[in-house]
Amino acid sequence: MILTAAEIEAATGGRLTGAPGDTPVASFAFDSRTVPAGACFVALPGGRDGHTFVVDAFARGARLAIVERVPEGAGDSPLVVVGDTAAALTELGREARRRLGATVVGVTGSVGKTSTKDLTGAVLSRAFATHVSPESFNNEAGVPLTLLGAPEDAEVVVVEMGARFAGNIADLAEVARPSVGIVTQVSLAHSEHLGPLPSIVAAKGELLEALPPSGLAVLNADDGYGPGMAARSPAPVLLVGRAASGDGAVRVTVLAVGRDLRPLVRVESPWGALEAVVGLRGVHQAQNAGLAAAVGLHLGVDPDDVAAGLGEAQGADHRMQVEGSSSGVIVVNDAYNANPASMRAAIDALRALPVDGRRVAVLGEMRELGSAAAAEHAGIGRLLGETGIDVLVAVGGGPVEEMAGEAGSAGVAVLAVADAAAAAAAVLEAVGPGDAVLVKASRAVGLEAVASALLAPGGARRLRAP
Repeated sequence: MILTAAEIEAATGGRLTGAPGDTPVASFAFDSRTVPAGACFVALPGGRDGHTFVVDAFARGARLAIVERVPEGAGDSPLVVVGDTAAALTELGREARRRLGATVVGVTGSVGKTSTKDLTGAVLSRAFATHVSPESFNNEAGVPLTLLGAPEDAEVVVVEMGARFAGNIADLAEVARPSVGIVTQVSLAHSEHLGPLPSIVAAKGELLEALPPSGLAVLNADDGYGPGMAARSPAPVLLVGRAASGDGAVRVTVLAVGRDLRPLVRVESPWGALEAVVGLRGVHQAQNAGLAAAVGLHLGVDPDDVAAGLGEAQGADHRMQVEGSSSGVIVVNDAYNANPASMRAAIDALRALPVDGRRVAVLGEMRELGSAAAAEHAGIGRLLGETGIDVLVAVGGGPVEEMAGEAGSAGVAVLAVADAAAAAAAVLEAVGPGDAVLVKASRAVGLEAVASALLAPGGARRLRAP
């Protein structure tokens, strides 16, 4: 979407300096390291104040910057000076939404948001000009950037919506104005801020309350909360799941899981049945595929195109990426983030892998679980024993020690290390040809370094029990 400097000034209520009003901007960014040439850089406050990087953004090709103050060295640069850059970005998101005639699909949930967003985008792109949230752009900055990144002729925009506090999704929905809403699954995630499960259910349901009566709510029939959330939607509700029943329900059956962990699914719906090999890995992707299929079918995508879209979906980096190393180790890189539900799904995927050697889980802390942290980590430790995982490399202390203790008691060989660097060194020494290694923790733990080390030339030198 192209906006001029004058239009940005008007939308944000700011003051333009250093550039003519007709200066065009075709993209927006808040990370100076990845700012595209000709973009508008938004200097957001925070732990790393964006004003510190304004000069760098211009050096990398930015055409305009939105700031709260003129940074040192940027006095003659083209700027829009505002009182609050975060609020200005929100207003620009609203302006972008006003210009879009597209159907907006909102996706939220405790787990599966990004995968379902990617699957839904792949399905809808078979029939519509579709724009999808990049990566996990799902917060108060990411949602406006998604809208601003959509071409004005987009027919559908798929927007991921996350929440750390009550009211977050309501605020995002007020900007994006979705007519279709998907709630993937409700479980413990961000409970340190959102509170116990009833509060998490309430927060995720904010998306449903924002839907128009002419829209559609697509809910998980199997997680125990979806059916109960239906009453919060002014729009008709479609339940999706293996246990779904009744008129209009969409049923998903897993027919097989390939050696590459891609599930073959059958989706039965009021629009007919289809079968597809889902492009994303893990049997848990079957439910996400069903949610995406339901949206596509509702919006008129032909069942054959829905099946093709499900197969073409590409996952984000560090999310259930399965690769073989040069030394014969299978690496399951799911290091992007973790909560109890996604951790269990990843362990199930590791168990399902056909391997000649051992199954090794490199696991770190699941953060933001509040008072539930110790119990949830201990539960994962017990699950490792129940599923026959051979080795746990436990990364970090605190609640991870609970995981390690329970896993060891269940017969899993445990190696405790301090951090991601130590984990990488230990795993390189411990595994070899025929082993499969799962890498997973909350994003801040940085366990993608372990996957990178294993996949580098010469990684995983020998097979030796820790």
